[in-house]
Amino acid sequence: MRITIITVCYNRKATIEKAIKSVLSQNYHDIEYIIIDGNSKDGTQKVIESYKDRISQYISEPDKGMYDAINKGLKLATGDVIGLMHSDDEFYDTKAISRIAARFNTDSSIEGIYGDGVYVTNDSDERLVRDRIGGVFSLKKVKGGWLPLHPTVYLKKSVIDKHGLYNLDFKIASDTEFLLRYLYKYKIKMSYIDKYIVKMRMGGMSTSFKTALKVLNEDYRIYKYHGLTAAQAVFLKKGLALKQYIVQ
Repeated sequence: MRITIITVCYNRKATIEKAIKSVLSQNYHDIEYIIIDGNSKDGTQKVIESYKDRISQYISEPDKGMYDAINKGLKLATGDVIGLMHSDDEFYDTKAISRIAARFNTDSSIEGIYGDGVYVTNDSDERLVRDRIGGVFSLKKVKGGWLPLHPTVYLKKSVIDKHGLYNLDFKIASDTEFLLRYLYKYKIKMSYIDKYIVKMRMGGMSTSFKTALKVLNEDYRIYKYHGLTAAQAVFLKKGLALKQYIVQ
């Protein structure tokens, strides 16, 4: 089974090398690694190019934002299974992809997999801020506002080809629409791995809070877009949870 990992980035010189190394250090033997850069100006491209011989496909050109860049990667992907590695993140350990592949191999009817993640501070200490435990999948949880942590989600390419790319009408929370479409609308078969898959860095208090507010607003629109009657309750619940995303 070939697994495609896509990294999109723009001006991420400070973190992109750790993301790349975490992919290249995986002990799984059949990984297609695609990097889509938005024509970075801060030296990011130089870092990426130093690993070019170990990257399957690399494009650097202007784009319409993160989700447009992800869609470019999805169109290039040839793997049986596809996942993302954001430019600020890393795999939790070197066995993450092996575990994902093993789970897909246990049951051919599985269409998607997700796991757990940890948030750390964006500094040299990388202090643990919080963890995100996915838990066993259920449609009831999705209807109530729960979604798996996006960077831990891996989907079969055949499923993505069938159900479509990221919706560019949503600028900062298209991942929410993408997951709701797959899990709620199309009810694909998901499987949970009770292991940490990713380690994610957080920004400072001001940036994190402002971003979270914008995402919250777009999330509300997305839930209404999919006709979920729980949209208002979801909005309130996520609003109360904002403090969990602020670095103390």
